[in-house]
Formats: sequence, structure tokens, C-alpha cells
Amino acid sequence: MYKTIRGTKDILPEEALLWQEAESRARRIFAVYGYKEIRTPLLEEAELFNRSLGETTEIVQKQMFLIKRDSDTIALRPEGTASVVRAWLENHLDKQEHFSKLYYLGPMFRAERPQKGRLRQFHHIGCEAIGSLSAELDVEVISLLNRILGEIGVKDFELRINSLGCAEDKKRLSAALKKSLKGQLKELCEDCVERYQRNVLRILDCKKTECKEAVGKLDILDSYLCEECGSHFKSVLEGLSSSGIPYKMSNQLVRGLDYYTRTVFEATSDKLGSQDALAAGGRYDMLIKELGGDTEGAVGFALGVERAMLSMDGGLKIPQHQLQAYIIPLSRNARQACLNTLQALRNNNIISDMDYENRSLKANMRKANDIGARFALLVGDDEISNKSVAIKDMLSGTQESVAVDNLQRILKDKLGS
Repeated sequence: MYKTIRGTKDILPEEALLWQEAESRARRIFAVYGYKEIRTPLLEEAELFNRSLGETTEIVQKQMFLIKRDSDTIALRPEGTASVVRAWLENHLDKQEHFSKLYYLGPMFRAERPQKGRLRQFHHIGCEAIGSLSAELDVEVISLLNRILGEIGVKDFELRINSLGCAEDKKRLSAALKKSLKGQLKELCEDCVERYQRNVLRILDCKKTECKEAVGKLDILDSYLCEECGSHFKSVLEGLSSSGIPYKMSNQLVRGLDYYTRTVFEATSDKLGSQDALAAGGRYDMLIKELGGDTEGAVGFALGVERAMLSMDGGLKIPQHQLQAYIIPLSRNARQACLNTLQALRNNNIISDMDYENRSLKANMRKANDIGARFALLVGDDEISNKSVAIKDMLSGTQESVAVDNLQRILKDKLGS
């Protein structure tokens, strides 16, 4: 028997209804905020992510699924931002509208060790607002994330926020970290010792206990921020406060991707264990230029759907699509007539099904009850002769015979539609 590949998961029908409801609510909220959907391919040139995420990131070094075809190296997309920016530039949206507010939903892929809330194929709901340096846009994007989490039933989460500043600020922060960590290298994991040389900021993002303890001893303040970046961050915090969005300052928050500048943030839940991030995002004001465009401000986030499902506190109920009519053929000759009736009901948007397994009447009535059908429709040779259908009310147990020509009207009256 074949099984799912390790790190992947089947989304079965009942759970899929929950996903559909979550996605539907997210789409509605994105529309309220003025965002439009964009759909990018699952496959991209691997160099796109090498360039945007950074050669020293975990994703590029260890986690990308790569496909080599002739001289091309293709990657299954590990995240959505780089793909959206590539599409924005390639399709000249920068020339058509300059400022764009885009959202996406779909699968991402990373070859990492599967654990709770961390899969090799996972799904993101995300957005990107491209073409503005405004601190108020940072507030909007964080507000949007806060709203979506609440609407899909994730109530108990914490919003953490920090500013990395501009490129020069990040250099000052890196230098300060190197100086502070120089005498603590023996306390770091093997990967972080390498990060110390190649990209010291990545040490702050390490989830291993020994590294978190070492970083926890550091006195990381925002003195590395230039005046302009400090002012920008102050405006973001004031905007969040005036909007009534609670947050926690986290000077150790950097996120694991090189393209982030200025504001970075994440929403975390204690229901997820050590991998506690539900969603994360921030500014990436240099990425558009890095990928061939002009210098443009941009900010966005990505929300992990699987992680959100693990963190729900209620409030998101599976929508009920109750079967309204279940048709039961009482003879072989009645099956074609039942099929015609089924099609007519469906054409009138009555949720209908019929027996395809040649069950007995007793078994079919039990099935109708088990699947929650509102009415059972019985059709046998007598009904065909009389051009009628027997309607059994599954709640009251009453039964009546109605003309086929009146069936749809009578059902709609009974259903109140």
C-alpha cells in the first residue's frame, strides 16, 4: 500500500471544508482592505530564491527542492514573496499602477525535518503591498494579519515586532553582535558558529536551546538604528497603539531571510511548541531593486495555514451543506427515472444525491438518516406509472405522494428556499 511522502499530509473532506471556510474569510478580508489576488507558478528558477533570500539562509543552503533539466535548475517555491515580486516586475505592474496590493494562497515546499506544524509541503495565505515606504502601510499590513487570525478563530496569539533598520543599520547591528558573541562561540551550536562568520544575524533566529540562551544574555538595543529608520519605527508603533493592536517589542527578532529591512514582525502561539510562529513578515525595501527593478518600498506577511489550524481557539465552524434530497430507486426500472429526477433537482440548486449501490430499501433509509438527508424520495414502478414521487420527511417520519411536475416547487416550499 502506498503512503504519503514524509512531511506531506492529506486534507480529507471534513478538514477541507474548514480550510475552505478559512480561505473564504481571508479572501473577504483582503477585499475589504483593497488587495487583489495573484497566482504565481509553483516552479521558479532556483536563482530567484538564491538572489532574494540570501546564499547563507537555511532555505537556500538546505531546504529547497531542486529539479535539474538540461542547463536549468528549477525550484519548487519555498516562499511567496520572491515569486510575487518577480511577477510584479515581469508583467510590468510597476509601470501600470506602481503601487500594488496583492494577496496569494497556495502550497510552498521546503525539505526540512517534519515536526508539529512543520511540513515539507505546507500552505501560506499571504500578501504583499509594493510601492510605498509609508509607516502607515506597515500598520495596515499588521492590522490585516491581526484581523485574519481573529476571523479564522486564532484568538490566543502574541504579536512580536522589531526594526532591523536600513542596510547600513543592519551592518552596525551585525558588527555589534559579532563583538558581543565573540567570547561565547563555545556555547553556540555548530550551525551558529558557521553563521557567526557568514551571517551573524541568523544566530538570533536559531531555535536551539543553547543558542537561545546565549542570545538571551545579550543586551540588544535599538541604538544601531539611524534617525530616519528610528522615526519610521516610532510611527509604526504609534500607529499600532492608536489602532488598538497589542504588540510586544522583541529586539532579538530578525526573521530568517536576508531581504528584510526596517519593520519585522511575527505572530506566535504557545500551542505550536518550539516552532511557535504562526505568521511572519516585514519590510523588504531593497528586494525590488535586487531583482532588477527600481528602489521601491514593500511590506508583506505569510500565514501558515497548517499552523493556524493547530492554534484555533474556536469560532471557525465547518459550514453545513446538508443533503436536501436523497433519491431511492425501488426497482431496476426506476433507476433511469431517478437519474432524470436527480438532474432536474440539481439544475434547480437543490442539494441532491441518489443510491448508486443497489441497497435494499431498509439499508437506503438507514443511509439517508446517517448522512443527514432532509428528505428521502422514493421512486418505484407504481410511481413511474403514476408520474409521482413519494416524499419521506426524515424529521417527522411522515410520507406523501406528489406529482413529478410539482416536486421541485414542493421541495423548495418545504425547505423554505
